[in-house]
Amino acid sequence: MIIETTIGGILGTALSVTVLLLVVSFFAAAWRLFAGPTLADRVVALDLLSVLLIVFLVVFRMVSGANAYVYVAIGLALISFLATVAFAHYIERAQGDSDE
Repeated sequence: MIIETTIGGILGTALSVTVLLLVVSFFAAAWRLFAGPTLADRVVALDLLSVLLIVFLVVFRMVSGANAYVYVAIGLALISFLATVAFAHYIERAQGDSDE
């Protein structure tokens, strides 16, 4: 098992597979963040990393049973949404300045 859980059966197996796929996806998105040729690629990769972290927190809440992880996931979702909007505004302004 990737993570130890008291949940058995098919749900425990599904949670373990989910965590494995989340870790693989996290590394793929991190690679795109560091190797992305454009700023837009890096912003999308950063947004994907935040979404994957939110999903991981929710899955970890299912494994551990502690409700605090859901509140952290909600706070991270709100902050990452605002960060994505700010980055999009920055990219739009940067492209607007180069067109003039």
